[in-house]
Amino acid sequence: MALELKQSPKLVQQLVITPQLQQAIKLLQLTRLELVEMISQEMKENPLLEEIEEEREGDGESETDRENIGEPVSNSEHTAEVKGEGEGADEFDWENYLENYNLSSVSRLREPDGEDKPSFENFLTKSTTLFDHLLWQLQLSHLTEEEKEAGLWIIGNLDDDGYLKASLEEFVNESGMPLENVEEVLKKIQQFDPVGVASRDLKECLLIQLSQISPRDSIAEKIVQEHLALLKNRNYPALAKRLGVTVERVNRAANLISKLEPKPGRAYGGEVVQEIIPDVYVYKVEGEYVVSLNDEGVPRLKVNPYYRRILTENRNSQSEDRKYIQEKLRSAQWLIRSIDQRQRTIYKVAKSIVKFQRDFLDHGIQYLKPLVLRDVAEDIQMHESTISRVTNNKYMHTPQGIYELKFFFNAGIPSKEGESMASESVKSLLREIISKEDPRKPYSDEKLVQMLRERNITIARRTISKYREMMKILSSSERRKVV
Repeated sequence: MALELKQSPKLVQQLVITPQLQQAIKLLQLTRLELVEMISQEMKENPLLEEIEEEREGDGESETDRENIGEPVSNSEHTAEVKGEGEGADEFDWENYLENYNLSSVSRLREPDGEDKPSFENFLTKSTTLFDHLLWQLQLSHLTEEEKEAGLWIIGNLDDDGYLKASLEEFVNESGMPLENVEEVLKKIQQFDPVGVASRDLKECLLIQLSQISPRDSIAEKIVQEHLALLKNRNYPALAKRLGVTVERVNRAANLISKLEPKPGRAYGGEVVQEIIPDVYVYKVEGEYVVSLNDEGVPRLKVNPYYRRILTENRNSQSEDRKYIQEKLRSAQWLIRSIDQRQRTIYKVAKSIVKFQRDFLDHGIQYLKPLVLRDVAEDIQMHESTISRVTNNKYMHTPQGIYELKFFFNAGIPSKEGESMASESVKSLLREIISKEDPRKPYSDEKLVQMLRERNITIARRTISKYREMMKILSSSERRKVV
């Protein structure tokens, strides 16, 4: 039986995402900084794009512009989603649109005195890393070149918390240096600032710090050396019995240990804290909340009029230059349209969130309502996936503080009264209850369930445990203190 290759027509329906729609979707989920970077890159690649220069306050500002300050991007009731159909040139009067387009129709936030603040970069300095700090001390130490080489290896193998995770035998095998000499170098580095750095476990770290305290506390050292498990569970009576001392003496030793630093490298490690720039501002004006987009720092784009004249003057030309300009024009038009659509969508989502969460804006986190993506999607007539992309890494400045847009979406915890309570509100209530407990008799998870039930909140014990772990609150046995 012979095999044959045949062609046969087949009619199928297939969803195709055009490049324009892909760009629009990508723009929705970009953060503010990523958007600025993307616009900058597009301006480098597309010669038809240029930034609208800022007009100084009072120079060339029309009465219409002044009237529009503080107005939202769009006054339309509903904004349709970008579908990516067509090239965009035949659907709209782009000639007039691009001439008058102003992305920042939302008011820009200005300083009261009208003066620009110094650039944020002028206040930035390079932070000292743990490696640099220890290397500086190593170079000032009276060590031989061989010992400094061992010290450099030790410093280079510390984690962010300042612990040595590598084995000294590894360096001994590489260098041939005696293990005793490497351990001596390690002991010297452990006396560097911060004290306890380069320890191999928590016990060694705490003992090194206790050895620097004068007068030395032998009970505290013995607790760390032999009874860390009992200390973690705050079982002070058992500690007192094993050590043959009073509970008050154990409590004094435990207080001393609690003041030690379990992560010596913490002050030099971790990520650099980034300033959060809100994408949306919410103000209360005459009893009503007003939503305003923050477009400060986002370039406003327009099409270069020089290339527009080239297309106008050579309408019948079919040269490669004209085709290139037409292609770049379509790309520029779609980018400007997509950015405008992004701003409109963010505005509508933020306005819908404000409508649902007005009680939170008025009274605080305990009045946060349960909210899901579908609620907002149905309210503004968009798809849930669009809402999800819009709320990704976007921040809102409210009278209650700055929150990520995703913060306002919470699952509901049922109550006896029939109404649901947002999970974030329950967490806030738990944090408040635990902060007021007697440290000698902290509330167990079961007790917290009963206390919430008295407030008409029905919740399982395992949910309490999960929330407590999310908030980094210790268990009742670990929170217990002997006063």
